[in-house]
Amino acid sequence: MEPAPELSDGEVRLRRWRTADAAAMHRAVNESLDHLAPFMPWAVGGYSEADAVLFLTAARREWRAGEAFSYAIVSAGDEIMGSCSLMTRIGEGGLEIGYWVGKPYTGRGLATRAAALLTVEAFRIGAARVEIRHDAANERSGLIPARLGFTRVASRPAELPGGTASTGTHIFWRLMAPGS
Repeated sequence: MEPAPELSDGEVRLRRWRTADAAAMHRAVNESLDHLAPFMPWAVGGYSEADAVLFLTAARREWRAGEAFSYAIVSAGDEIMGSCSLMTRIGEGGLEIGYWVGKPYTGRGLATRAAALLTVEAFRIGAARVEIRHDAANERSGLIPARLGFTRVASRPAELPGGTASTGTHIFWRLMAPGS
């Protein structure tokens, strides 16, 4: 089953990324490079409009293939405030949540609300478990799964390189589907 193309809790709205979002995504990322680069390796060394086009092309392909479902976190006026995804990379029966929020929008609960929407949607489409991982140094990111009732299950070496402040250790959180 495929997730809905748009999700909202009345305050936060998530919508599928569109090809036409390249310039807006480029702008949103570049306004926040200093905020994103410590933990997002794709933000280290800059982010071009071509990078945004590549991401949006991959997001469209991955959605069609059922590999990942990426959403823009948008304002009421459709301004890009961040991004979040449900990804199948953790194996059968599981979906992983990833997220980032632009620097001007931090501290408003956007990432927590987006992760909550994605968690509900993951269970609605049949996931048995949802996981979130973050670098051990990214304490703010770790507050999100804790707030949502996830359980910290592991600490392991990161599989991929991280951003400029990454420790190389990821913290893993899990929430099982109701009734599991």
